[in-house]
Amino acid sequence: MRWLTYRGIPLWRDVRVLRAVAQMISAVLVVTAVVFFIGNILSAADKRGLSMGFDFLGEEAGFPIGESVLEYHESDSFRYAFLAGIMNTLKVALLGIVLATAVGIVVGLARLSSNWLAAKIAGAYIEIFRNIPLLVQLFFWYFGVFLLLPRVAESIRWPGSIYLNNRGLFFPWPEPSSSFAPWLIVIAGGIILALATRVYLARYQARTGRAAYPNLAAIAALILVAAIGWIAVGQSPLSGEVPVLGEFNFQGGAHLSPEFMALLVGLVVYTGAFIAEIVRGGIQSVPRGQVEAAKALGLGEMETIRSVVFPQALPVIIPPLISQYLNLTKNSSLAAAIAYPDLFSIGKIMINQAGRAVPVFILIMAAYLSMSLVYAVIGNLYNRHVRFSRS
Repeated sequence: MRWLTYRGIPLWRDVRVLRAVAQMISAVLVVTAVVFFIGNILSAADKRGLSMGFDFLGEEAGFPIGESVLEYHESDSFRYAFLAGIMNTLKVALLGIVLATAVGIVVGLARLSSNWLAAKIAGAYIEIFRNIPLLVQLFFWYFGVFLLLPRVAESIRWPGSIYLNNRGLFFPWPEPSSSFAPWLIVIAGGIILALATRVYLARYQARTGRAAYPNLAAIAALILVAAIGWIAVGQSPLSGEVPVLGEFNFQGGAHLSPEFMALLVGLVVYTGAFIAEIVRGGIQSVPRGQVEAAKALGLGEMETIRSVVFPQALPVIIPPLISQYLNLTKNSSLAAAIAYPDLFSIGKIMINQAGRAVPVFILIMAAYLSMSLVYAVIGNLYNRHVRFSRS
C-alpha cells in the first residue's frame, strides 16, 4: 500500500490530492451542465424548426449603421456588421474606462481632502450618481442635455476649431501622409531606445544611489527621437484636417455623435462614482503610521500620496476596480435606449434581418464574455505584479 502514500501521507488525506480531485469533479459537473443545457436548446430548436447554424453570417447584411469605427456599407456581410458592433462597444468601453478611472481617482482624493467644500462636493457627487439608475442618467444626458444644444448654425465654438451642437462634437483630426509609415518606424526605434535608457539608468541609480531620473530620461529620449524623425522624413507625417461648416453640417475633421457622447458621459459619471469609493477605501486601508512617517521625512502631501499611499493601496483597489471595468463594458449594452449602434443594438437588428435569434444571442454572449475575460486576465496579472513588487 506504499504506492497510495506520498512522503508518508496517505493520498486520501493529502490536501493537494483532495484539491485536485475536487477541481476535477467540479470541472466534470460544469461541463456536464453546459452540455445538457446546449443539448436542450438544440433539441427545442429542432422541434420548432429553428435553424441553429451560423451560415447566415456570410450573407449580405442589408442594413445601415449610423456610425462605425470600421468603414461599413450595407452590402457587407452579417459577420462584418457584428464586428463593427464589437468595435463600437470597445470604442466607448475603453475610452470610458480611462475617463472613469481618472474621475474616480480625483473624486476619491477629494472625498478625503481636508478642504471641507471639496469633500462635501465629492460626497454629494458620489451619493447622487451612484444611486440613480444608469438608464435614467442616459436619458437625462441624451434628451436633457445633448439634444438641447444649439443648432448647427449656432454652434458653440471653442478654441482650436472645436464646435459643439445638437449633432455632436466636431474637432480637428490628424490625417496620415505618405511619410507616416517611415515615421512610425522611427518611433518604434525611439521606444526601444527609451526602454534601454530607462533600464540602464534604473540600474545605475540602484547601484550608485544617485538620482538618475530613469522615467524622465526615457520620455525625453522618445520625444527627441520622434522630433528628429519628424524632421528627417521630409514631408509632415500628419496633417490636421479642420472641420468647416457646409450647407447643412460640418465637413472634415472628426465627429462624435450626441448618442456616443451621452453614452460615454453617462458611463463615466456613473462608474466614476463607484471607483471613487473604491479609491477612498483603498487609501484608508493604508496604516496611518505610513503617512506620518512620510511627513516626518519631509515629503509633501502629493508626494506622500504618489510614492507612499497609492503603491500600498493598489492591491486593495485593483480587484474591485476590475469589477467596475467589467460592469462598465456590460452596461454599454444600454446604448440601445439612445440609438447608439453598439454590439447589442446591431445584434437585435441582425435578429430581425436574418431571423436567427439563438445564434445571434450566442454570439453576443460570447463577445461580452470574451471582453470580460480579457479585462480580468490583464487586471489579475497587474494585481499579481503589484503584490509581487510589494513582497
